[in-house]
Amino acid sequence: MRASVNRPPTPTPESEEPQDPELTLREIINIKSGEKERLKELLRERLIECGWRDEMKSLCRAFAKKKGRNNVTVDDLVQVITPKGRASVPDSVKAELLQRIRSFLASAAI
Repeated sequence: MRASVNRPPTPTPESEEPQDPELTLREIINIKSGEKERLKELLRERLIECGWRDEMKSLCRAFAKKKGRNNVTVDDLVQVITPKGRASVPDSVKAELLQRIRSFLASAAI
């Protein structure tokens, strides 16, 4: 079923929603102390510190200049920049984040 552009999708009645008592790992992390928000903030800080954010900003500006400022949409930018952005996150930032997640999971005894 496709969602209408003019109307939000009709909500599923509660009786039809799956009743899975098992929480996912993601839900546990969100519920337990807001760790997800802290990790997102840490990631944001590290990406700014290493210059990744400025690099992505410069790629966006170059793309907009090439295509013409009035001919670029956010979707265009996301489509072009996302693969480059993901590939250019420094390994040290990834490793630090992974270590923090592992530490949190170990301390939460999940």
